[in-house]
Amino acid sequence: MDNQDTIDVLNTLIETCNDGERGFRNVAEHVHSADLKTLFATRASECHQACADLRAQVLQLGGDPETGGSASGALHRGWVSLLGTLSGYSDKSLLEACEKGEDSAMERYRDALDQALPDNVRMLIERQYEGVKRNHAQVRSLRDQARATAS
Repeated sequence: MDNQDTIDVLNTLIETCNDGERGFRNVAEHVHSADLKTLFATRASECHQACADLRAQVLQLGGDPETGGSASGALHRGWVSLLGTLSGYSDKSLLEACEKGEDSAMERYRDALDQALPDNVRMLIERQYEGVKRNHAQVRSLRDQARATAS
């Protein structure tokens, strides 16, 4: 894999992290639970840091780091906004939407790790992927709790 291919993989993950940061901030603004507000604000900050780490790697490779998010992320945030309007932004519906966003992030990280990457880049992506998996598991658990409470 040449530098440009590696930069492309990293830029895709930068878009993913930007999507995650925006999505978590959106959820933090609308959830009712103070604990969830804090949790999702923290997750947004973690995504911001992940972006910074990926951008630094792109710059080190001589590339131009992506600055925006993905079209699918923007579409998902629009869906979450519509859903929130219709459901009154219930914590359960926001957690369900958040889990879908985390599903997408996991898929993008798995796709990145299927590529032939330089060792230092692979280590960074693997470390971030572990965080994405932890986020997904936590969001799924919180979603399950919210579903049980809503029943």
